[in-house]
This record gives sequence, C-alpha cells and structure tokens, in this order.
Amino acid sequence: MIDADGAQLGVIPTQEALRIAESKDLDLVEIASTATPPVCRIMDFGKFRYEKKKKAVESKKKQVFVTMKEVKMGSRTDIHDIDFKVDHARRFLERGQRVKVSVFFRGREITHPEIGRELLLRVFEKLKDVSNMEVSPRLEGRNMSMLLQPH
Repeated sequence: MIDADGAQLGVIPTQEALRIAESKDLDLVEIASTATPPVCRIMDFGKFRYEKKKKAVESKKKQVFVTMKEVKMGSRTDIHDIDFKVDHARRFLERGQRVKVSVFFRGREITHPEIGRELLLRVFEKLKDVSNMEVSPRLEGRNMSMLLQPH
C-alpha cells in the first residue's frame, strides 16, 4: 500500500487500509491488480480521474490527423476538366493532405481499363513535383484509383 504522500506503508490487510483511507477522508484505489499482492494507493479518486482525463485531452491535442481527400473523374473527362481537378489535387497535396485520385467507369467503359490507367498516370505526371505515388493505379469494382502522398 502507498500513502497519499507517496510513502510505502507495506503489506496491510484490506480492512485496515480502508480504515486508514477513511480517516484521511480519501479513497483507496487499486493501482496494479495483477501484482501479488495487489498495489493500492490512498488518494482522492475524483482528482485522479480529473487529472487522467486532462492528460488524455492534452495528448489528443498533440495528435496530427492526416486527412485524405478524393478527386473523382470519369473515364471520358475532358482535358480542361482534368487540369481543373489536378489543380484541386495540387492544393490538397501542398497542404500536406493525401489525395486519392479515382476514375469511374460507366456501362461498357469498364471493358477498357487501360483508358483509366492512362488518365491516372497523366494526372500523376502533372503532380510529380509535389507528390509520390503511394498506391499505383488499381481497379476496384467500377473504379480505378491511385493514392498520392505529399513529398
């Protein structure tokens, strides 16, 4: 058992430990239940929970979430529209976001996946200066997509 000040009190029966904690108007908290004998500490449990929650919030603030944006286009998308989509993807990559570029096929267009692959590789050539290809073009159902990550 550990006292509220951090001093070790040694191995004490549970009833006596509870009595000591109540006399100090504090709680008896089990810290390591798997240890033999289990380790308990005398502390204010409400304060302990508050500090634990505060540490969790603080660690969440320091986390960096890498968002993924998606740019979709059809297999028969015009060159000007592709340039427009490439500009959007470039902006996302410059902000440090990963970009999934997808080409969708309608009807019998799926019989010519090479058109989609060429389109995706053309897009990658235009974005080569700001990105790396994380996942090369691959067919997923009626969509072909590749994943780009910023340098």
